[in-house]
Amino acid sequence: MTKLIEYEEASDEVRAVYDDIRATRKSEYINNFWKAIANHPPSLVRTWLVVKEVMTSPGEIDPLMRELIYIAVSVTNGCEYCIASHTAAARVKGMSDAMFGELMAIAATANMTNRLANGYQIPVDEQFKT
Repeated sequence: MTKLIEYEEASDEVRAVYDDIRATRKSEYINNFWKAIANHPPSLVRTWLVVKEVMTSPGEIDPLMRELIYIAVSVTNGCEYCIASHTAAARVKGMSDAMFGELMAIAATANMTNRLANGYQIPVDEQFKT
C-alpha cells in the first residue's frame, strides 16, 4: 500500500499544496488521494493545479453538475476511490438519492449504447457532424 504523507511529515512544497487545498475547499481535511500522490511532489502540484482549475474555476457548468460528471466518468472507469469521494462532494452540493439513481441509469445506458455503436461500427450521421 502507498504511504500516505501527513501534513506534519510533509516537505514545504507538499505543505503549500495542502494549504491551498484547505483554503480552496474551505476545509481542514486533506483526503487520502492527495496524501498518496504527495509521494511524488511534482505529480501532486500538477494534479492539484488541474483539478483546482477544472473543478473550482467559474464557468458555465455549475459545481454540482461538475461533480455528477466526475462520478459518471469514475463509474465508467471503475475508480472506487473517485466514485466515493465525488459522491460525497456531490451530496454536499445538493445531490439527492434520486439524482444519484438517475445518474447511474444515464451512465449505464450510455455505456451500453456506446458499446453497441462501437461493436456495430455505426457510421456517424452527416447531420450530427460539426
